[in-house]
Amino acid sequence: MRLAWFSPFPPVRTGVAQCSAELVDVLRRRGWTIDAYPEAGAHDFPWRHQRQPYDLIVYQFGNSSHHDYEWPYALRYPGMTVLHDTRLHHARAALLLREKRVHDYRDEFHWNHPGVPDGAAELAVAGFDSRLYYEWPMVRALVAASRLVAVHGDGALEELRDAVSGTIVRSIRLGHGEAVAPERARAARARVRARYGIADGDVLFGCFGGLTSEKRIPQILQALRAILPYAPGARLLLAGAPAAHYSAAADISALGLADRVTSTGYLEREEDLTDHLAACDASLNLRWPTARETSGPWLRALAAGRATIVLDLAHLADVPSLDPRTWTMNTQLPPPNSQGPVCVAIDVLDEDHSLRLAMRRLATDAALRGELGRAAREWWAREHTLDAMADDYERAMQEAAGRPAPRVELPAHMRDAGDRRLRDLLRPFDVEVGF
Repeated sequence: MRLAWFSPFPPVRTGVAQCSAELVDVLRRRGWTIDAYPEAGAHDFPWRHQRQPYDLIVYQFGNSSHHDYEWPYALRYPGMTVLHDTRLHHARAALLLREKRVHDYRDEFHWNHPGVPDGAAELAVAGFDSRLYYEWPMVRALVAASRLVAVHGDGALEELRDAVSGTIVRSIRLGHGEAVAPERARAARARVRARYGIADGDVLFGCFGGLTSEKRIPQILQALRAILPYAPGARLLLAGAPAAHYSAAADISALGLADRVTSTGYLEREEDLTDHLAACDASLNLRWPTARETSGPWLRALAAGRATIVLDLAHLADVPSLDPRTWTMNTQLPPPNSQGPVCVAIDVLDEDHSLRLAMRRLATDAALRGELGRAAREWWAREHTLDAMADDYERAMQEAAGRPAPRVELPAHMRDAGDRRLRDLLRPFDVEVGF
């Protein structure tokens, strides 16, 4: 089967780019013929597809402007759409409003969300955006125009089915991270801690990825300060690029935590990211508001056998977890998938209280950290390896290739082939566009 694969690829610094690169490599080794179409090469797709049609086109979408170029292709050439985020409003609105296409944005907003009052679109037009975008996903048109849609996790699947009726949606396991052998973990722990002056006996929490307020960095810093009387050896490692709209350094200074928090900056190499995770005792993977994404650093932490703290969100509903208010299970899975908790999940409505309970317990209970770490590694090995993801992709792609292209009446600007200038240039020569 020949595939066209639309996605950003490295050196673009996104989880989707890295995921596509790894997955395409595995699928090619399994015998699939795949032509990659990042933004720089996408213009070659129409004539190649016209000359020798692909069996299936796969589109990778995240809530990022790196995916802007994919929209016209996905709407005109239906294929299998993979939503790494089930909310794309931030990126879509940014594109349309940046290009001054206000009328197109209004039309698209209302088509995607017919039950929302007309004035809602004016909030974004006027610049009152960001958190409001999470309320309206802006994915209905993309989903309706696809042969099949894939998401990561059963929670995201059910939510999307409820939001867009009649859609064929499949859940694909997200494969990310690598198992860390005990020898490597011990060596990484010693090396990384020595570099930053962190004692071996200190309990080190890690937070990985961009240091934004959405990663709940302010709440994490407050919780760290609150637990110090009970866990005087607690430390925090912030490994990621600073954000333009939030200063973690200012909060660290204001809370008097300069001697407790180590900031590494962006870690360029995958090996360094894995080693820094292995040097930690527990990983904090919080995000709110959320676009229903599955955290890559969280999966890496599971693979490294680390205890983790997450938010108890809909798209993680199938993950067995502990509620720190009672230390009982949030999620009970039926056989054969039943197992003990793999993480601690806190209710965002009780975030400050629950986060402090979770961090205090993990900082003082090495046995619980060990139990969660072992269960995390088992969960990752079953649910989140690259091979598991490739298996799910193969099943979904075979199904998508056998499905007909849907018929859907989209707003006029979304049906525009985008070739009017080309046709105008060719018309004096009596040449027709052949695709």
